[in-house]
Amino acid sequence: MRNTTIRAVNRLTARWAEQAVTGKTGDTGGTGGTGDTSTVLTAVGVWPLLALLADGAAGPAREELSEALGISADSAAAAARELLAGLSGVQGLRTATGLWALQDLPLEQQWLEALPDGAHGLLTGDPDTDAKSLDAWAAEHTGGLVERMPVDFPPPPAHTQLVLASALAQRLRWIQPFRTGIVEPYEGPWAGRVLTALRRSTTLLDRVRVAQTPAGPVTVLEVVGDGGVDVHLVLGAPGAPPGRVLSDGVGVVTRALPATGASLLPEGNPGPGLRIGTVLSPDPEPYLHIQTTAFDVTAEHDLLDHPGLFGLTSASDTAAGHFPGISPRPLAVGSARQSAMARFDAEGFEAAAVTAVAAAAGAAAPTRFRYRTRQAEVCFDRPFGFLAVHRTSRLVLAAGWVTDPLPYEEREYPEYEEWQKRAEEEAADAEWEAEQRAVAEQAQ
Repeated sequence: MRNTTIRAVNRLTARWAEQAVTGKTGDTGGTGGTGDTSTVLTAVGVWPLLALLADGAAGPAREELSEALGISADSAAAAARELLAGLSGVQGLRTATGLWALQDLPLEQQWLEALPDGAHGLLTGDPDTDAKSLDAWAAEHTGGLVERMPVDFPPPPAHTQLVLASALAQRLRWIQPFRTGIVEPYEGPWAGRVLTALRRSTTLLDRVRVAQTPAGPVTVLEVVGDGGVDVHLVLGAPGAPPGRVLSDGVGVVTRALPATGASLLPEGNPGPGLRIGTVLSPDPEPYLHIQTTAFDVTAEHDLLDHPGLFGLTSASDTAAGHFPGISPRPLAVGSARQSAMARFDAEGFEAAAVTAVAAAAGAAAPTRFRYRTRQAEVCFDRPFGFLAVHRTSRLVLAAGWVTDPLPYEEREYPEYEEWQKRAEEEAADAEWEAEQRAVAEQAQ
């Protein structure tokens, strides 16, 4: 995958994330709104489809699609093919592209030859039959994570002329699993809720970093997965615009924005949800203690709610045709949607998205404390963002915002009493450590 293409896709991810989570003046809707609803989106599933549309577009539609893509429409189809080929090499990631058209719709051979390998099927014109066929394709290519194709099929006499779709599904397991327990935040939006807590510790302090951004400090935690894909959790300051926090998180994980690891940060509270200090310890290793929450997020996006963002303003005007490079018959974008999901638990992460563009006719407790060591604690106990990132290319595969984490359900964890006893022991140990730290500080 070329760096120019990766940067272009990540640019669309950041712009879409900011709009989808925060909303913008003039928007007509969209999942996430003011950041009070969980959402997930996958720009890497949208970008290749926009590129293929740009390859067959003309006039203002071609110019707008090119601007949205961040590259010239002349090179868009080749970039889309290269991107999809690169994604096929990512371990644990399934991708597919499909094209369906009415049998009597003439298609330009040059445009067809530029398409990536994938399913080429026919639409019957019967809404129920076509919906079942495309739903089956979506379910098959996401392993059942997304069961329906997000496309509109208007009833006769109107007909969807053509459907261009992509499917992506990512499954990964953590290199180091979390311990599962419960947490009840005592302040913030989740105060009083009993949630599924995920906890673990590591000696790698720089798994957590802090970036100073125009919107304020942002804390980013890297959770390492197998197969070369990691998930980064993103937390902003209380009151910071959620969309901007997530957009800045994209900048951090793609290294466009500098960030400082916990090993070099000052003691105290150098970032949102982060506390760093020196403690008495039985061993010399520093420790990062992590607490977050499990989540399961689904979202439906209508791309035409943000037509300017995706370069679809002119292309969705059905008063004219905009794609002479696709078909001599006048075509316009009748619908453009994405269905997406993401799930984060103690063992791993999975995410999937199906995107469809339809064309219509145009018009352990300490014992001896011999060492003073650095200890960092990071806690995600209020709404936060997440980004799934391919480690080597820094391509963002999925982005989202969590406002409704999974509640704790005792029936899922029969070991609750054992965990509660261990939690009480850990709390007692923490209290004892605090007392020892206070004594040590007074002795200095």
